[in-house]
Amino acid sequence: MRIALGFLLVLSSMSCSHLKTIMKKKHPLENKYTYQKISDEEYRKRGLIPLQDFFKKPEIAQVQISPNGKYLAYLKPYKKRLNIYVKKIGLENSEKRLTSQTERDIRYFFWKENDTLVFIRDFGGDENWQVFRVSAEGENEKSLTPVKGVQHRMVDDLEDVSKEEIIISSNQRDLKVFDAYRLNVQTGEMKLIAKNPGHFISWMADHEGRLRVAFSTDGVNTAVYYRSAEDQQFQLIFQTSFKNTFFPVMFDFSNKNLYVKSNINRDKIAIQLFNPKTKKVLKTIFSHPKVDAGGIVVSKKRKKLLGLWYIDWRREYKWLDQRRAGIYKDLSKRLSDKEITIVSKNKEEDLFVVSAGSDRDPGAYYLYDVESKKLDKIAEIRPWLRSENLAEMKPIHYQSRDGLKIHAYLTLPKGSSGKDLPLVAHPHGGPQARDIWRYNPTAQFLASRGYAVLQMNFRGSTGYGKKFWMAGFKQWGQAMQDDITDGVNDLIKKGIANKNKVCIYGASYGGYAVLAGVAFTPDLYVCGVDYVGISNLFTVLETIPPYWEPYREMIYEKTGHPVKDKELLTKVSPVFHVDKIKAPLFVVHGANDPRVKKAEADQIVSSLFNRGIKPLYMVKYDEGHGFHNEENNLEFYTLMEQFLKKYLQ
Repeated sequence: MRIALGFLLVLSSMSCSHLKTIMKKKHPLENKYTYQKISDEEYRKRGLIPLQDFFKKPEIAQVQISPNGKYLAYLKPYKKRLNIYVKKIGLENSEKRLTSQTERDIRYFFWKENDTLVFIRDFGGDENWQVFRVSAEGENEKSLTPVKGVQHRMVDDLEDVSKEEIIISSNQRDLKVFDAYRLNVQTGEMKLIAKNPGHFISWMADHEGRLRVAFSTDGVNTAVYYRSAEDQQFQLIFQTSFKNTFFPVMFDFSNKNLYVKSNINRDKIAIQLFNPKTKKVLKTIFSHPKVDAGGIVVSKKRKKLLGLWYIDWRREYKWLDQRRAGIYKDLSKRLSDKEITIVSKNKEEDLFVVSAGSDRDPGAYYLYDVESKKLDKIAEIRPWLRSENLAEMKPIHYQSRDGLKIHAYLTLPKGSSGKDLPLVAHPHGGPQARDIWRYNPTAQFLASRGYAVLQMNFRGSTGYGKKFWMAGFKQWGQAMQDDITDGVNDLIKKGIANKNKVCIYGASYGGYAVLAGVAFTPDLYVCGVDYVGISNLFTVLETIPPYWEPYREMIYEKTGHPVKDKELLTKVSPVFHVDKIKAPLFVVHGANDPRVKKAEADQIVSSLFNRGIKPLYMVKYDEGHGFHNEENNLEFYTLMEQFLKKYLQ
């Protein structure tokens, strides 16, 4: 143990480049496992929903209507990768595949006029996004940003401004910062329109496509800069600690004022109207007493704010426009008990693409004619899954040991007694995120195998106000972990969970929580599944992506400083406490992960290996921060299913 721990303590202080050199070596435990492949037929013989039904690619995703309202574009599997398809509305046999990507899914796309679509993809999970275009006929596919090792981000699609240009940001000049460019989607010409002075982190345009707002950070304070026209210099209009939120969402339709999300002088984020010239809040449009405001709903055609949305235990709307309220009322009657979202509309805003789903329904897309109120189903997202076979996700809450109210979701196996069940605790990633009520393939899969699933919004999660979020600062492995532990113990106390059959599974920060759980509460869990998780806070802070550098001081304040808080980070980094781990571990990572390097997995596996313990260790060399290729997901969840069965049943 002394050798392993000493080796890892050296790792915590060595240079980043030296660490990378060591960790480039393939670990002897990588992919040295066997598992039983089970056919769909065999699953059905056992009375189980086939694993593939939960984790293979959806039948359809991201349905978008063309500006003229004549065509639908959507993502659909081709050779197990999501590609763009188009079909004419009302003509069933008109479907045409536009792209033929076979290495990686297309992650996002949009219409650029009626004859061109723009999409993004990365390579092997490296998150260096490239922008592509393809014609609506499937011709002239081209990478518009072919520079390797560079990330490109969308700023504005200039929907109502230009037929050929969009605004993107790129870190091709300096990997740490993003400049703003106008990109011609036909020729690929990139024109620099704003050079980053070094501290800007993102940009925003007005409704006429003029770049007029920039966001900045020095790592401790965040700031908003504004200019009246593109030939003027950006001027500081608002600055605050990063602990506060002041975030412009968009210009109002006069292009004079800004809709902002703000919790200045309040706990919960509200939607406000802000005048950038006078630097004054004109009015508070919406706030909620229990949760943060989520965002706004607008009509570009009518140039009007229609409503706002927020998430309590599920998404809700506050309508300011009677016409849109009437549309949602009609849709809610016809799609009862579903969470309804208008995901796309044509330029005239008389045809909507609507998505509707629930905790037990992966969802479907519909085409809604506003005038006639005709509602036609386009397609189900996962038609092979039926609601009657899936489990209910119930919103619950419990009290932490220090009196904090923790909101959570509990999914119990369908048809179970709800008592004395094997439990999988499933903390979310982030940790600046939150779980919500919706169809969750992992929760449904686990429930279908007889496990109760607990998803908790521990302190440090977003959505519940500033105080709750800040309660997680420098609490990795401490109060944040206690919130997870307290949720598990609450279910044990209530007789829902069997105290001898509890496993913990999570990804990213959730993966850290897995390692912290088995290290700091070793008697609570009988197994753990760490998916792209963090084992050593020293090394993960050394290896953040270059474009995260502006946030470094902010990250230190939230997690701890490697020098000033050395004792804290040593205390809460699971890799230094492997002597306490006794639960079997399954460690999973993508070799190209730019956020949490594979070194994090190598370290925890090496330290256990040096103690004579051989955890399962899966590495995929065509993946990054989470798996996206279907074959890798199916292998991961198949092995996970058999791992859990061994220790929980």
